[in-house]
Amino acid sequence: MMTVNTLIYEPFTIDSAISYSKQIGIFEQDDTLVAQEIGDGNLNLVFRIQNQQTNKSIILKQALPYAKVVGSSWPLTLDRARIESEALKRAYELVPEFTPRVYHSDQTLAVTVMDDLSHLQILRKGFIAGQVYPRLARDIGIYLAHTLFYHSDFGMNQQEKKKLTASFINPELCKITEDLVFTDPFFDHDTNNIPAGLKEFVKTTLWDDNTLKREVATLKHIFLTKGETLLHGDLHSGSIFASPVETVVIDPEFAYFGPMGFDIGAFIANILLNYLSQEAHMDDEQARKEYQNYLLSVMIETWNVFVVEFGALWQDHSQDAFMKVDGFLDDVLQRIFADTLGFAGCKMIRRMIGLSGVEDVESIEDIELRLKVKRAAITLGKTLILNRSTLSSMNELKKVVTQ
Repeated sequence: MMTVNTLIYEPFTIDSAISYSKQIGIFEQDDTLVAQEIGDGNLNLVFRIQNQQTNKSIILKQALPYAKVVGSSWPLTLDRARIESEALKRAYELVPEFTPRVYHSDQTLAVTVMDDLSHLQILRKGFIAGQVYPRLARDIGIYLAHTLFYHSDFGMNQQEKKKLTASFINPELCKITEDLVFTDPFFDHDTNNIPAGLKEFVKTTLWDDNTLKREVATLKHIFLTKGETLLHGDLHSGSIFASPVETVVIDPEFAYFGPMGFDIGAFIANILLNYLSQEAHMDDEQARKEYQNYLLSVMIETWNVFVVEFGALWQDHSQDAFMKVDGFLDDVLQRIFADTLGFAGCKMIRRMIGLSGVEDVESIEDIELRLKVKRAAITLGKTLILNRSTLSSMNELKKVVTQ
């Protein structure tokens, strides 16, 4: 039986998760609790624990020492649980309306106990089903502006930021991103997952294009070296819970100090992937066109809200004399936008041929239609990478997507 004082890591079972939640005071000893393991990710165990009398419920998340998708042959540090817990706490201080509250964490057991968000829907599943979220763009735009600004040298004491950076060194999970997003898809690597009908297209479009590889090399170098701010690190539509009136961002276990455009690009990439996949999910052409227009409006509004909110924070909470120089903010936003497009392109390509796909596309039953969507996503991703410095607005991006 696992106890609070146990200093030896072992994976939770349903019974030990229930026992632990009582021992740490989340529930009383005589409460009647039920639990289920609800995790569908590759890196963690996730338990939902509920009091049958009061319906109070929490989520207990425990990191595994390996990637579930591969098994024990791919070991991972348990320190990522500490990083995730600390990232959630920092985000909660800035934007509590968009972040789950952490009630308890234990570094040795790699455990985080937090709000149960099961009254909300995973955004990816909502997008696939054609759901509309009126607050989503505004909420994510604000979330991005505040979390990215206040952890950067623009919004944080620069010496304190340097100290904080040391707490979020996350080499093993960064290595996953470095390999699976920026390297393996652009070479004939054994981690790729490429259908036979797509292999020649991938070879011609990606692997044989030296110009593309040079651009991706630059983007990877930016990811490796530009420690601008504390990132969520994996801000896709599976890391967001939503309803028509609420948006909550979860799972920042990939958090580290990196380039601002990476989080924004990840979100944009997932919107575009769903946009392309709607050809298979929505039969009615008019309804599909309307929903795709909605998705593009989310993309545009998210960026616009980010720009306005980031600009307001810049004006009111500047940490550097140069932030008062006319035009500097515009320069910074232009660079973030270019990075955003490039990172979005890499993310889109990775999801089509890399180790971990996305349900939006992989759930398409018609094989030929699935391949068609994958080709379109790879082509669009490549276009974003190659044209990230010439596209200057989301409206220009919209034209590229819809042409």
